[in-house]
Amino acid sequence: MLTIANTLLSYVIPLVFVLGLLIFFHELGHFIFAKLSGIRVERFSLGFPPRLIGKKVGETDYCISAIPFGGYVKMSGMIDESLDKDGIKGEPYEFMSKPLSVRAMVIAAGPLFNVLLTVIIFAFSIYFQGVPKPVGPVVEEVVEDYPAMQAGLQSGDVITRVDEQPIETWQDVTSIIHNHSRGALEIEWKRNGETFSATITPRYVENQLGEAVYMIGISPKTKMVSAGVFESIGFGFSNTWNLTKMMFRAFGLLFSGEVSAKEGLAGPIRIAQMAGESAKSGMGNLFIFTALISLNLGILNLLPIPVLDGGHLLLLGTEAVMRRPLSVRVRMIIQQIGMVVILAIMLFVIINDVMQVW
Repeated sequence: MLTIANTLLSYVIPLVFVLGLLIFFHELGHFIFAKLSGIRVERFSLGFPPRLIGKKVGETDYCISAIPFGGYVKMSGMIDESLDKDGIKGEPYEFMSKPLSVRAMVIAAGPLFNVLLTVIIFAFSIYFQGVPKPVGPVVEEVVEDYPAMQAGLQSGDVITRVDEQPIETWQDVTSIIHNHSRGALEIEWKRNGETFSATITPRYVENQLGEAVYMIGISPKTKMVSAGVFESIGFGFSNTWNLTKMMFRAFGLLFSGEVSAKEGLAGPIRIAQMAGESAKSGMGNLFIFTALISLNLGILNLLPIPVLDGGHLLLLGTEAVMRRPLSVRVRMIIQQIGMVVILAIMLFVIINDVMQVW
């Protein structure tokens, strides 16, 4: 009994929190833009059909459905995850009665809100925790097997000169080293009042953003500095943009085969495991983990797979090219194929999770 309670507290509750928040936010984007566009929303569901429980308020049924790995907003006159084709009557409040641009905006609002959630979490994190800033040109960490360690640099060393140029800030250090392309550098530093120097050849590597720069393998000593509202929002956007570039780089490695699907894909079990570990480190880390998953969800939802938002946008693009919508029968078949594909992917990642964890 104690083991079950520990599992619930450590893994299940953090997983429900993370998935619930980001699915709710995603569907909220569709819901708000549909309402603003005059489209009737028949159902706001957390989870895919069949419906389990819920309550109807006005014209909308707010409910929880059986398959928990997603959610949907059912709009009048739209064939979607509910696979309902009987409600299409051509009324002015229906999805298909709206202009193509309006429909595309409503569909894109879901992934957009996931990106927005990531920005908000990062901005709040910076506002309440502060932003790390270097404390002068002081070395905090020396990376193993990099040129700096081989030259004898240690944590606490103060870099005073690089390539005959005096150093005052950490920015001076990085701007010279990252842009260096002429072989070796002469680096001078102080330790306990004693001066040291060495000739170091920077290594040409790709950083986490996929940018090729020269590095010697050192990181700065930092302190947390408070940030204002607008500065925090700016950091929220910049951190989200940098993370987006990292994710596209990771997707590129996955689709190119350099990283296998077994290693690159995580399902509910591994997400629960990671959410649990993040929760143990504090709510702040759990929210940051939620931001990472939210951005992943927003990007993955743009893949051109039926049922996903990218699939709906692809159908709208097809309609724009053909200058007429696809028939109800064709859209139903496409959505059914999409449901099969999504369920197959879910099955694969769950089996993969079991194999990875156990």
